[in-house]
Amino acid sequence: MVLLRRVIGDALRARRQRQHRTLREVSTKANVSLGYLSEVERGQKEASSELLSSICEALGAQLSELLRDVSDTLALAEQMDELVAEPAQSTGEPATADQAVTDGKVSVEVHYDGPLKATLRTVRGPAASGRDMIYAA
Repeated sequence: MVLLRRVIGDALRARRQRQHRTLREVSTKANVSLGYLSEVERGQKEASSELLSSICEALGAQLSELLRDVSDTLALAEQMDELVAEPAQSTGEPATADQAVTDGKVSVEVHYDGPLKATLRTVRGPAASGRDMIYAA
């Protein structure tokens, strides 16, 4: 299961890192504590819409852009869940092989490290760098 707060955090971190900005710079501009922003980026805290808007403004992005990126990633993750469920249903065993799906703009790869742990790697666009994320099922 992919948690929304983790996907949002990953999208925020990716935007910040693409701009070569530090947590401190963004937290100061967004008027958010450094620790809280770090927790949001790591998916440990659920950010309010007001807080997300403030962070997006500090990053020079529209909230709608962030949410579009998150939506694309979630849609692909849901497609991935469907692909993985099919082999598991036919054999009765959990799927452990790497799986990948893309829509041309975003690529999502999943590697199952065990029944409760999976590594999800997303790549946005042809030149975007991927991020490894650990999600508990």
